[in-house]
Amino acid sequence: MSKLKGLLLTEGMHGMISQVEGLAKALDLDFIHEKIELNNFWKMIPPKFTPVQDFVFKNKIVNDFNIIISCGRKSVIPSIYLKKKLKGKIMSIHIQDPKVSLGNFDYIVAPEHDGLFGSNVLQSKGAIHYLRDDELDENKTYLKSQINKEKVVSFIVGGPNKYYNYEDSLIDVIFSKVKKNFIDNDYQLIFIPSMRTPKNIINKAKEYFDHNQIIIQDIDKKAYLSSLELADHIVVTCDSTSMISEAAMTGKPIYVAQMPNVKKNTRFQKFFELFKSLNIIRNLENSVEKWNYKKLNETDRISSYIKDQLKNYDFS
Repeated sequence: MSKLKGLLLTEGMHGMISQVEGLAKALDLDFIHEKIELNNFWKMIPPKFTPVQDFVFKNKIVNDFNIIISCGRKSVIPSIYLKKKLKGKIMSIHIQDPKVSLGNFDYIVAPEHDGLFGSNVLQSKGAIHYLRDDELDENKTYLKSQINKEKVVSFIVGGPNKYYNYEDSLIDVIFSKVKKNFIDNDYQLIFIPSMRTPKNIINKAKEYFDHNQIIIQDIDKKAYLSSLELADHIVVTCDSTSMISEAAMTGKPIYVAQMPNVKKNTRFQKFFELFKSLNIIRNLENSVEKWNYKKLNETDRISSYIKDQLKNYDFS
């Protein structure tokens, strides 16, 4: 039996791509990814006030697919448009709150901390993602030759967003805690930037941490996977629930480097409370502890449910 074909719609951001590709892989789809571009006027208009028409977006999308998986505000209207155009002959899955009627989609996958409820809502603990256990294992050796200490800490850094501004003084405090807690206690550091990490913070890391530490300067998926597999402890900045969720699949202790928020961040706080209750995370302070928790693999759990529903779905 040939694989079902998937169309992935996102705005092109790493966290979104990780979620749609993670679900597509778990569903064993033959997929392509389309980065959605809205026409100028509609970029500023919320989906609930936007007409479901193809003049809203620039993309010219062919119909050779069975399942749409969309994520992010810009992908909402294209997903609804294609579903209506093909008269229900496709399954549509949207990840995150679409901010429109949930009935526009077959399924909504939303993190529990969003507080979204509905008969077609599948709640996940944290964000679903693309990481697989076999990928971590396959990439372990990528950085292993550079490791010369018995203990390793992976330091995964995000970047400014509307909730956190990454002021220099805040980064100095976080870097100091990482040095005192880990490097001064004979850990080797692997510094991993994300697509949102400003160049000046990568340069600061090169200057701040000594030459024995591993500073990854560019986006390097293999280095990211290798660091997760090699680490004894993981530190992640507080601005990305996606990166924290990805790290949680390792079962390793995760410290969250908190920063003061510049805007009300209720969703983040609910996420942190949930992950603390699951014994996955603790705040980065001035000590290092070792703890265990059940590895989090929400992508497989969610996809297993959808696979069962696909058995009875008519694509004809």
